[in-house]
Amino acid sequence: MAEGESPAPMGRTPQRMDDVGPDEDFDSQAGEPIFGGPGLGKRTFGTRGNGGAVALGSLLAGLPRHLVERSALAGPADIPRGGGFVVYWAHHALRVDENPALELAAELAWRLDQPLLVSTGVFLEPARRSDRHVTFVIEAVRDFMRRLAELGVPAVASLDPCTSSTELERLVRRASVVVTEDFPAAPFPDWTGSLARRCAVPAVLVDTACVVPMNRVDGVYDRAFAFRDATERERSERVAAPWPRSHAAWLLSRGRWPLVEHGMGELDWSSLDIPAVVARMEIDHLVGPVADTEGGSDAGLARWQRFREHALDRYALDRDDAACVEGVSRLSAYLGHGMVSPLRIAREAHADLGVRAGAGKFLEELLVWRELAYQWCRHSPSHGRLDCLPAWARRTLRAHALDERRIHGRVALGRGMTGDPLWDLAQRSLVAHGELHNNLRMTWGKAIPAWTRSPESALATLLELNNRFALDGGDPASYGGLLWCLGLFDRAFSPESPVLGSVRPRPTDAHAQRIDLAAFAQWVGRRPTEARVAVIGAGLAGVACAAMLADHNISVTVFEKSRGTGGRMATRRGEAGSFDHGAQYLTARDPRFARAIADWSSEGFVEEWHARFAEVGAQGATPIESAPRFVAVSGMSSLCSRLARGLAIVVGARIEPLRRGATGWIVESLGPAGEVVPHGEFDIVLSTAPAPQTAALLGAVAPALAGLGTRAAMRAVWSMMWSSETRVELPFDHAEILAGAPRLGESLGWVSRISAKPGRAQDGIDRWVVHARPEWSEDRLERSAEEMRPCIEAEFAALCESLGCRFPRSAHAVAHRFRFALAAREGGPGPQYDAALGIGIAGDWLSGTRVEDAYLSGVALGARVLGAVTQDARARASATRDMHTRAR
Repeated sequence: MAEGESPAPMGRTPQRMDDVGPDEDFDSQAGEPIFGGPGLGKRTFGTRGNGGAVALGSLLAGLPRHLVERSALAGPADIPRGGGFVVYWAHHALRVDENPALELAAELAWRLDQPLLVSTGVFLEPARRSDRHVTFVIEAVRDFMRRLAELGVPAVASLDPCTSSTELERLVRRASVVVTEDFPAAPFPDWTGSLARRCAVPAVLVDTACVVPMNRVDGVYDRAFAFRDATERERSERVAAPWPRSHAAWLLSRGRWPLVEHGMGELDWSSLDIPAVVARMEIDHLVGPVADTEGGSDAGLARWQRFREHALDRYALDRDDAACVEGVSRLSAYLGHGMVSPLRIAREAHADLGVRAGAGKFLEELLVWRELAYQWCRHSPSHGRLDCLPAWARRTLRAHALDERRIHGRVALGRGMTGDPLWDLAQRSLVAHGELHNNLRMTWGKAIPAWTRSPESALATLLELNNRFALDGGDPASYGGLLWCLGLFDRAFSPESPVLGSVRPRPTDAHAQRIDLAAFAQWVGRRPTEARVAVIGAGLAGVACAAMLADHNISVTVFEKSRGTGGRMATRRGEAGSFDHGAQYLTARDPRFARAIADWSSEGFVEEWHARFAEVGAQGATPIESAPRFVAVSGMSSLCSRLARGLAIVVGARIEPLRRGATGWIVESLGPAGEVVPHGEFDIVLSTAPAPQTAALLGAVAPALAGLGTRAAMRAVWSMMWSSETRVELPFDHAEILAGAPRLGESLGWVSRISAKPGRAQDGIDRWVVHARPEWSEDRLERSAEEMRPCIEAEFAALCESLGCRFPRSAHAVAHRFRFALAAREGGPGPQYDAALGIGIAGDWLSGTRVEDAYLSGVALGARVLGAVTQDARARASATRDMHTRAR
């Protein structure tokens, strides 16, 4: 699929392959290859170029039943001429053991006498393209590739979710057939159908996720008990059965597959620096990896074994207590991504019936509720919309759509700041740890309709919060649980309640009384590391970096030399009113910053500035249309103040050059009398100060990072804050002065009417900020503010006169020098972090000249630090496991 293209529907409805009749040689209990091993005779199906097109349905009909019953066809029915190999696209079964899609691909490759190539990687819908999900999947891909290499199966991996689909398509266009998982949650059915159609290649979809194959269940069920009863026979036949040892297992173990020229670079998995790889991606860096949940089959199976040995016995008793965190398996993310086989989990849990008391209840959740959701998703392509709900639920929610609600914005919801103690803890668990206790998720989800504007927005918010933060987000079981909160798989309840109507209520205060809230809070607040982090600079980059780390439970302190937050998003307040004398507005080129602006807008932090914008050139003032421009309400610096809420910030602290102490980096500042003020030692120090200040701060301890600051050219700007009791009748509210403007093109950069901004009108005073050009400013850099005020005012007066506007007498005029106003050029190396030193740098001067560059740079640095911390936690956990293994 090409990036950004709307997926086309499948070329045909998937055709079930479970009615083709049994394979006479198949024996599910046999311990030997079903076709007799290496002595097998000639193949019975032709290959491309040998016998023309091959009917894929007929080819599949001869495969073992345990593979056939899990298979469906999409795209063309025949294997056309010209392909050279079989591709297994592994996007949701990142395992070798008990993987029916891998085995079926091996069977097809053998019967077509063609090479097998596994194509895997990070295939995530845009909502889940974050450091959290990408890291988790890359770790699983690393395990998967290692196991494939041990089997001698050729494989390639694409790690960047923004380019993985195009790389996959290049491979598929050269293939004879593609095998992939039958994963029913959006957008994968459309992606698979679009891929098969666009590449004119037949596709086989294989159910790798359910014990009872989805093909074996007719229709869709709206209640769990009905699904349980309808699938009882199929389930009992399979739950205890060992996975058959088929011919495919012998083929895979043989390890002599021909290599395929694929044109993709090879990765050195043993030395892959995952945090560095992820940091270079244009993904959501606000959502960091989870330190105690490593991706991969090994980690998933280890978690299962710990739960089975220590908690399965009490599962039925402990499963509903969110404060009893070890009372549930915490396997959902591993099952959702196919890193562990549900077939194995079910088989081993079934073996514990009568031995561990909770095994029966665990199997009910795994085999009934989970597989019910998969089956429902398969038959409900609109599972992200309200019309997928039962008719009674839709009616009652719409009947109560106008009920009174207490609306919370996206920031309050996303960061868990609603004021509801239990709900906020639940959301912070999602943000910091990527997981939410399943029983608590029901209560968490049912609170959202009363905090959003409509049933439609409630569902959208449910999906956005869960899929963005939860590691198990986006899979059918997750959809089933979320939509249960709005009536799916349930019945009507009476009496009706506000907002939810007859949908089952679940008040948060009642739930909070059932659990030990303090114990749950302690679990949610656990830290991925005890490292202490210092962030130098409380501009937008520094505040964004610190807030991102704090949201992930990292201990962080911010130091700022000025009296408050804001940096170059400064607002000066006084008797003459408020003046944004730095950045005037926000615009978004990057969709990640656009999302941040949307979040802030929902809270009223920012508003769109509907003003008259113009350019002033040789022909005078020309109105211009531009992308939406936003301003922070009450002053540009207020945005940083809002984002900094809850952070530990030390203001008025001009930090001295770093030096090493006994346990970390010594952070100290100079007091008003020149005395040294110690602030303690920190394990990690991150500078978001301007380039020259960063260079001075780090020069003695991190010369490579300091060198970037030394080489970066920063431009200075003189500005003026000016007001009059008489309105300046210029034909615009904000104007950029072009270089071609007579005389003024050499002196002024832009002028902006502050009093035209939302929330800035004050007593009829017309307030303006004027910024001079860097070249003009630097020629006068060392003059005093008192000297520069009349100079800038004269230039402003000349602008007015050139446009035929009378220049009124000023009521207030003050000049201000920004010595490090902006980077001299766009672009740069981006934020940097030296994990060995524990020192990093960020700021717009490393990426560009815009406000969004500062914000994205700060967030990316925080994510890079969190990635390094996560890998350290992984290494410590691995060392501990190895030590315990040796001890045993």
